[in-house]
Amino acid sequence: MIDEFKSPIQKSKINYEDNQLYFLREDLIPFSFGGNKVRIAEKFIVDMKKQGKDCIVAYGNSRSNLCRVLSNMCCAGNIPCFVISPFDEDGTSVITNNKRMVNLFGAEIIECEKENVTDTVQKTLNMCVDKGYAPYYIYGNEYGTGNEAIPVEAYVKVIKHIKEYEEQWKKEFDYIFHASSTGMTQAGLISGSLIHKMTNKIIGISTARVKEQEIDVLNKYINEYMKSLGKEAKNYYEKIFFEDSWICGGYGKYNNSILTVIKEVLKKDGINLDPTYTGKAFWGMLEYLKRENIRKKNILFIHTGGAPLFFDCLEQL
Repeated sequence: MIDEFKSPIQKSKINYEDNQLYFLREDLIPFSFGGNKVRIAEKFIVDMKKQGKDCIVAYGNSRSNLCRVLSNMCCAGNIPCFVISPFDEDGTSVITNNKRMVNLFGAEIIECEKENVTDTVQKTLNMCVDKGYAPYYIYGNEYGTGNEAIPVEAYVKVIKHIKEYEEQWKKEFDYIFHASSTGMTQAGLISGSLIHKMTNKIIGISTARVKEQEIDVLNKYINEYMKSLGKEAKNYYEKIFFEDSWICGGYGKYNNSILTVIKEVLKKDGINLDPTYTGKAFWGMLEYLKRENIRKKNILFIHTGGAPLFFDCLEQL
């Protein structure tokens, strides 16, 4: 089970504003190029089987790491997989290595306009039923709600791993940064920190969403997970730190500063970041440290994977 895999923590050679940086190498999870979405996809597959369903309906842009991993897991497990993929804001669908692999794994890609997602989800679920399947939509119902607790659990366990590392090496990470997009990973980290009574400041660097939109999503994810443990609903806004200052115009957009950071990390640490998720988040983290005048702290950056997206931008580097 990937659920039990403990990713190594690597000290960075980059010293920024007198802070010591570390990487949690989730990109080294041994399946489908690794990354946080391997843990999350496994949770979805386990829950699908638990519910007695037999095919996956996923959702994600052509850059989506989750769609790549889910389609790979489905291929390996002989599970039918349908991927609803919205076009970019300009109405186009870029060809990425993730999209190529989704095709390679035999998933059926169903493209649509963003404003038609709800209808497309419902039509796809109906189509699956007509084919004789019992479909499992990873986000719950056609409106994308009702399945929040399942993926959150993946990163409750990861925060426990981080705590064990701190205790073993007698080192506390003052800040934990990561790329935040759907909110599943950040909600899991926050939930885990609450359960294990950790004091690290967990900061999600947005890859696209604005703060006003995302903090409510994160609060809901955390609440749904806590309710699954029998805890009463409450507001967790004081625990949510979400930064949207470095989204560069939206999902999949990036600038030369991000490319420069990607090159520096590759040259100094031998670690590949990508411009959609990890490179954008790492750059945002550095900007945050500078803006807040944070110095002489231990900083953990969770490398959430995305190797295929790194190779998409290799020529530009």
